[in-house]
Amino acid sequence: MRIYFSGIGGVAIGPLSRIALGVGYGVCGSDKSPSLITNELESAGIPISFDQSGAFLQSEHDKSPFDWFIYTAALPENHPELVLARKLGIKTSKRDELLAQIIADKNLKLIAVAGTHGKTTTTSLLVWTMEQLQIPVSYSVGSTLSFGPSGTFDKNSQFFVYECDEFDRNFLHFSPEISLITSVDYDHPDTYPTKESYLDAFREFGEKSKKVIAWQENSAIFDEKNLTILHDSNKNITLPGEHNRKNATLVIEALKNIGVDAEKSEIYQAINSFPGSGRRFEKLAENLYSDYGHHPVEIQATLQMAKELSNDVVLVYQPHQNVRQHEIIDQYTDDIFHDANEIYWLATYLTRENPDLPTLTPQQLAKNIDKEKIHFAELDDSLWQEITAARNSGKLVLCMGAGTIDGWIREQLFKN
Repeated sequence: MRIYFSGIGGVAIGPLSRIALGVGYGVCGSDKSPSLITNELESAGIPISFDQSGAFLQSEHDKSPFDWFIYTAALPENHPELVLARKLGIKTSKRDELLAQIIADKNLKLIAVAGTHGKTTTTSLLVWTMEQLQIPVSYSVGSTLSFGPSGTFDKNSQFFVYECDEFDRNFLHFSPEISLITSVDYDHPDTYPTKESYLDAFREFGEKSKKVIAWQENSAIFDEKNLTILHDSNKNITLPGEHNRKNATLVIEALKNIGVDAEKSEIYQAINSFPGSGRRFEKLAENLYSDYGHHPVEIQATLQMAKELSNDVVLVYQPHQNVRQHEIIDQYTDDIFHDANEIYWLATYLTRENPDLPTLTPQQLAKNIDKEKIHFAELDDSLWQEITAARNSGKLVLCMGAGTIDGWIREQLFKN
């Protein structure tokens, strides 16, 4: 089979393309610009073009016809490559149909990690621990990893570990052997117009799973007949951050369910040596961290972890998606930002927006937070000087957001 991936540098499409390559399919693709993921894929031998006009798709199709065109949810219906693929009669779909087919064709048991927060870290931690225990595993993680590629297929594996995202109802394409539920807080209002519709999707996901492992606070969503309820994080875990200790407890429970002796000291040695995943409290330089979090619950949890490492935490925050901000504006309170000593608040990064919604300003979003903490800022030289001064004085600077903030911080580090 020959497959073309449009948006191949995406955090979900990228790993899938590498998995398809490992299975033995012919793979190539395109994206708007180079990234860490496209660099990783090109190193693996995947041809990638950064011209998405359709010319690359046409020339590659002429050499050897494509059987399948996989595209990201962000691709508009009038995108030149999608229009051309349909004109050429190539089968088109989003990523999950292909991954579900690979899992079925290879007779793999799916361990899915789902939830509003903590999916990437929990998935990465489970993969890391299985590898340290020398359990063959195929997997897909929605981030770069310090210890391996973002996705891979191991021909010796019985299990496929997958970061199973609820956005665009993606996770409902799967019927997992085991589902780990990290947390359930209302999110993605562009996919789920109400909180109840969001909970209904998780309920349906639980019904499609043979086994569900969830925390007590989320247990009422799921059917008791296939549910294991967790109450406290495992005391043998020494990872910083209570949310990470809870994520690791889920991992231990998953390992127990595939026959691993949970009392083996090697499990805790592996978990407690976890090097982390990209954009999840990732240390970029001395006193400087980057994190993908953009929901109040994520912000609070990550600030709690930062406070375990430093008594003086400076947060640089870029909200993500205006439509989401309309849903969560009242959740931005002093309780959420309690562990930040100072906050630099940026304008919202806009993506997949409803043009009828007015764009909320930083001042509107921060209205319920201690004014003495807040500085309204832009991604410019002035902000970088403030970040540099804070780091030099020994403060921990945490840059959070799913938009342009991470790239900007890395660019400043490179320039300076």
